[in-house]
Amino acid sequence: MLRRKLERSKASEKQVVFFDELPWIASRKSGFLPAFEHFWNSWGSRRGNLLIIVCGSAAAWMIKRVIHNKGGLHGRVTRTMQLSPFNLCEAHEYLRSRKFSHNWFQTLELYMALGGVPFYLHQAQPNLSAAQNIDKLCFEPGAPLRNEFNEVYASLFENHERHLQIIKALAKTQQGLTRAELQQKAKLESGGTLSQTLEELNRSGFIGITIPFGRTKRDSLFRLTDEFSLFHQRWIEGKRLSEEAGAHWIKLRATPRWNAWSGFAFENICLKHIRQIKTSLGIAALQTESSAWRSRPKPGEKGAQIDLLVDRADNVVSLCEMKYSAAPFTITKKYAEELRNKMQVFQTATKTRKALLLAMVTANGLADNAYSQELINNRIEIAALFEP
Repeated sequence: MLRRKLERSKASEKQVVFFDELPWIASRKSGFLPAFEHFWNSWGSRRGNLLIIVCGSAAAWMIKRVIHNKGGLHGRVTRTMQLSPFNLCEAHEYLRSRKFSHNWFQTLELYMALGGVPFYLHQAQPNLSAAQNIDKLCFEPGAPLRNEFNEVYASLFENHERHLQIIKALAKTQQGLTRAELQQKAKLESGGTLSQTLEELNRSGFIGITIPFGRTKRDSLFRLTDEFSLFHQRWIEGKRLSEEAGAHWIKLRATPRWNAWSGFAFENICLKHIRQIKTSLGIAALQTESSAWRSRPKPGEKGAQIDLLVDRADNVVSLCEMKYSAAPFTITKKYAEELRNKMQVFQTATKTRKALLLAMVTANGLADNAYSQELINNRIEIAALFEP
């Protein structure tokens, strides 16, 4: 049918055929993919005026079945384009285009819960605050995103239960897990199936994988990076939600649990905006390598973890601390000691001869006191994260 339709047009006319959500069209029993392979190889590939565009939100499926296809579509892809969620700047501009009068802090709170997925942001209402929108989208009876978490994973992955076990294990830790730790906590067997599941989650943008400073790929840390998955696991999964409309989220914002979640969520957002952080540090044009690091203390020794460090070509390592708070963040005597310990343990364990500079990334600025003046070399505030 498609071939007959295209043959009716002049050969000199440009023809563009767009298949949206190919994974849905080419379901297991549909027979679509073999038919499409035959169509392209026997006829379409010889049409100089024909352009076929295929897309799908199931990134792992698209990579396996199209980009890395081992059958009739092998080597047929001309160009690939990965559409990532909006970053903070893009999300803010999008909301502004829809008549939102939100400032950066309102956009940040919405982003911490929903991430940069346009479909989620599109459902927010400009006449409501970020907290009111989160209530309406996630907590009220019949909220459109209340059951979104399970539906997303079921639609994107075959045997999605394995993927959910990994996500749930990672949601419980802010520091990330090694493969061995993740295997144990998610109660999964090691092997090719685990590797494939981790790759699918990584390629689909749900988890991030980093190689710690001075370590090898075997020591990689896996971390949950999808904002909505973290939000769902912390606030909706297994929780008894009210069946009455009300300021549910606004009430939760006053709890210690909210402080723990917001710190994790803000840190994740910072790790997605390393380019903006580098620009703020004045090293955008400098060759760098970003990673995380944690020590392996012996019994009786103090450990340390650094969630973002930037190894620079100018013989400097920037150690970045990321803190979310409703007011300017204050470095206390206790926290100052933690920072000194981090720097000392890192220098001793890695034996680096590079200079160490401490940078503080904050949502609401850094309170000026003796500790901040002594320890902090660079201060990065929310405006930097909203740069393009």
